[in-house]
Amino acid sequence: MAVKTDTEVIIGGKVFTLSGYESEEYLQKVASYINNKMTEYGKLDSFRKQPIERQSVLLQLNIADDYFKARKQIALLEEDIQAKEKELYDLKHELIASQIKLENTEKSMKGLQRDLNESSKKIIRLETELADNKKKGSSDSHQRN
Repeated sequence: MAVKTDTEVIIGGKVFTLSGYESEEYLQKVASYINNKMTEYGKLDSFRKQPIERQSVLLQLNIADDYFKARKQIALLEEDIQAKEKELYDLKHELIASQIKLENTEKSMKGLQRDLNESSKKIIRLETELADNKKKGSSDSHQRN
């Protein structure tokens, strides 16, 4: 089970004790994010002129906006990952089909090579027989004369 962490952070110049099951570094990072937002908006005259309560609501709205934009970005990235996974899946199947086709082509090629070798042997045998027959025919015609 996770251990609960208590850590003091400074937000807007005030010390707060944050508690949670996250690390102290994470809690400090959250406080830093809030401070950065306060500093960012504190530079705007139109923001500083607002009552404190309205400033607080505007900061909350801005943080909520960041949150929803991050969630939307995550959803888009997840869709992209799913599309890439499907593309990868399709490519793997295409590769497997190509490998099977290559193996079948190689088997066919080996069979054709055997047939070619047998045909070449047969041609050599027939040429030899033909040459022998020509010699016999030539010697038979010499013997008749």
